[in-house]
Amino acid sequence: MFNPNLPEPELLKTLLEPLLEDFQYWFGRSRSLLENHDIDFLAQEQQIDLLKRVKQAQKEVAAAQALFKATDCQVGVQPSVLVPWHHLVTECWHVAVRYRLNRPI
Repeated sequence: MFNPNLPEPELLKTLLEPLLEDFQYWFGRSRSLLENHDIDFLAQEQQIDLLKRVKQAQKEVAAAQALFKATDCQVGVQPSVLVPWHHLVTECWHVAVRYRLNRPI
């Protein structure tokens, strides 16, 4: 798990790489939901806005991943960048849960 004795690039790789992959996974799932389903409890403008923010976050995460790999794990991501992504993932989770709970079986 977490080993503070790892060299800094390895520590970054151990922590940041899977985190960025998780963001891409959840943004991908959210994008699929928002593109393929009408979310009846969101106004159309809200759904469009959420989808737009998810697409933008996907681009940002992809850029961070590319920079991370291009620098051989020498570059991290500021927490001030990660926090909005986390909030967006949480917002998407709430929409997904509510959508699934409201669907007829």
